[in-house]
Parts: sequence; C-alpha cells; structure tokens
Amino acid sequence: MTSDRPAPPIAPDAPLRLGFLLMDNFTLISLASAVEPLRMANQLAGRELYQWTTLSADGEAVRASDGLLITPDNGMHDPLELDMVFVCGGVGIQRHVTREHVLWLQAQARQSRRIGALCTGSWALAKAGLLDGYECSIHWEFQAAAQEAYPRATLTTRLFSIDRDRATASGGTAPLDMMLTLIARDHGRELSAAISDMFICDRMRGEQDQQRVPLRHVLGTSQPKLLEIVALMEANLEEPIALDELANYVNISRRQLERLFQKYLSCSPSRYYLKLRLTRARQLLRQTSMSIIEIASVCGFVSTPHFSKCYREYFGTPPRDERLTRLASASVALTPANLAAGNEDNAYVAPRTSSAMQALAQAQGEPTYASVRLG
Repeated sequence: MTSDRPAPPIAPDAPLRLGFLLMDNFTLISLASAVEPLRMANQLAGRELYQWTTLSADGEAVRASDGLLITPDNGMHDPLELDMVFVCGGVGIQRHVTREHVLWLQAQARQSRRIGALCTGSWALAKAGLLDGYECSIHWEFQAAAQEAYPRATLTTRLFSIDRDRATASGGTAPLDMMLTLIARDHGRELSAAISDMFICDRMRGEQDQQRVPLRHVLGTSQPKLLEIVALMEANLEEPIALDELANYVNISRRQLERLFQKYLSCSPSRYYLKLRLTRARQLLRQTSMSIIEIASVCGFVSTPHFSKCYREYFGTPPRDERLTRLASASVALTPANLAAGNEDNAYVAPRTSSAMQALAQAQGEPTYASVRLG
C-alpha cells in the first residue's frame, strides 16, 4: 500500500491527533494507559501537545470487557483529520474484526496515518495486512495463535514494539510505557519522566522489556512435575537448589529432569535456573539502588566477577552498564510512510469537542500545570 505522494508535513506547534478505535470487548485498562499519559503531557507542558478521540464502527456505544458501556466521540467513517490510529482490542478479538474494520484500517494506511494497536488490537492490523514485515507485540495469550494465522508478521514477546510507522503494545499497563517512550521522542525525556512521576511509576519500562508469560500457559497442565520444579527454582534464587535435590523433591531421576527441560523448554535445567537468576538480577539493577555486590548475592552468585561474566554472556552488556543504558532515550522513531494523502474529495473537520482541551482547561489550577518547560 505505497504511493509516490509524500505525507503532508505537520506544523511544528500543531498537536498530534490520535484516534482510538474501540472494538467490542476492548480492555479499558489498556485504553486508559494510553490516553492518560497524553493528558498529563498536556498538563505538565501547559499546552495542547496531543489531541485524542474515540471511535467505533458506527459511532454507537461499545461495551468494554469489564461490562462498562463507553460512548465514543465519533464513528470511524466520520471525516476526521488524524495523524495516528490505534486499534483497542480485548476479549474475543477474532470474532469482532469485520471486513468493514479491515477496509477502514487499510484506508488509514493509504492516507499516511501511522497505525498502532493496544492489547489484542494487533490481530486486526495483521488481518488487514498492515503488520506484514513488521515486528509487533500482542498480549501473550494470543501470540501463538496470531503468529500461526499471520506468519508474515513478526510477533515478539516484548511489552511493546515500535517498528517504523507501527506501534503496538501487549496490553494491561504496557501502553503507558509505550506512550512514555513516544512522548520522550516527541518532547524529551524530562517530560516523560515527569509524567511517570505523576503516575507513581517506579520506572519506565523500555521496548526490550519482555512480557512475563506464565509457564502454565506454555505447558498447560500436562507436565505437573516440571511446573513444580520451576516453582521451586523461582522460590530459591538466593540459595539455588542442586539439580539432584530438585529431582528428589518430585520423585524423578536427574536424567528424567534433564529430559523434561530439553523436551519442553529447549534447554538444560541448569541453564533455565541461571536464566531465572539473571532475569531477577536485571530487575534489581533497573528498579533498585542495590549495589552489584548485593544483587549478585541475592541472586545466588558466589562472587561478583562470576556474576558479571554470566550477566554479560547472557544479556550482552555488563551489570555496571545496565543502569546507564536504561536511562538512554529510546532511539527508534516512528517514521511516517510515504503513502497516499487520501481522498481529496473528503472534507475533513476537527472533532466536535476536544477532550484534550477540556482536560487542559480543568488542569490550569493544578500546581503542576506548565511545570515542565519544553525546548
């Protein structure tokens, strides 16, 4: 879906206009996690950096997965001028994506609009062919099914993925982290950090952070002994249990233990145990001020040099650099594709009421209003 016509430039001071297409049974927490950082960006900057509007197929109310009925601002065929469109998915996304949705999303791509998805909304984008050749994220429950149904898309286990003009988040609170990353790209790290502070976030998770996929989802209930062994490992990171002892706990031999790990987890039990300990160490490095010596100890390493060696081999960077890299600004930008500018016969109109301006007006009395100065 390419064109020789470049995207029209956006005025430097113009707010970025985002539309959120609500699918039936969408998850409300994902929508809120995406919109609230935009509201706070406007409040802290003291001006309208972002506008947003909610959409449904016909402009009628949409029921969220928690049963709440949400009335959107517009129908998706209303002639709105938008810079980016997000599909908000949720429960049973396969049943709710219609041909009308697919055609509309394809039209958005042809009109130079950047495209994104929250939670299971990536399924709709993949069905429309808009994730072919892109890396993308989706809630872990749907990852395997989506990869099988749409092999041209590259499904990752990351919390969110930003690949050129596509931005997809896995669900829950992951859209918050994705939006903070995009806001940092647009307006600087100071603003995104201030938003994070306002929302009591102890840290801003990055694009390389992974979803924690429950092992029970991977294995089902067919391997109770393996699940029990992994649970024992997770509960004993500071003082690792010897493999022979782990095998004895579940009444199998060490050889059977190794076979289970190789067959179902594609690695040795010692390698899996090491992965658990290093992953925990990475969390502590990123989320606490503990020293590297302390982290090595609580993660079961007998010496700091051995810990550093294992950490570098597994993550490709030494522990001392981890805290520096996490502060670095995300360098991946959303680059609009050179797609068609759309149907010139459409007469675009602004949203009838700007939710962003209403929120900004209400925030003028807040002590944080315009507290972050943008360059």
